[in-house]
Amino acid sequence: MFCGEKKSDRPVSLHVSGTNFQISVWKALLQIPPARVASYSQVATAIGRPNSARAVGLAVGANPVAFLIPCHRVIQQSGKVGGYHWGETRKQAIHVWESARYEQPQP
Repeated sequence: MFCGEKKSDRPVSLHVSGTNFQISVWKALLQIPPARVASYSQVATAIGRPNSARAVGLAVGANPVAFLIPCHRVIQQSGKVGGYHWGETRKQAIHVWESARYEQPQP
């Protein structure tokens, strides 16, 4: 929640259009919890298309509402942050912000 913002009990509702494949990828992105990441191949497996990591990358890149449909939570298999429409620095900053906001402190 941002400063001065009221919390709503209703989820954000969006209308986005894309191919069936893109929509399935975007739905999978919504299942990645805040402060967590998944690789392109893990997303491909999650949508039942384990050999389409490259196509998943294209669908992630076509995401029209990048922060609301969290494409920043997808990283390369190697663990590198990878590309982001607004740059890798911003993607890393979002990861740090989410980690600080959502991860539970270790006792």
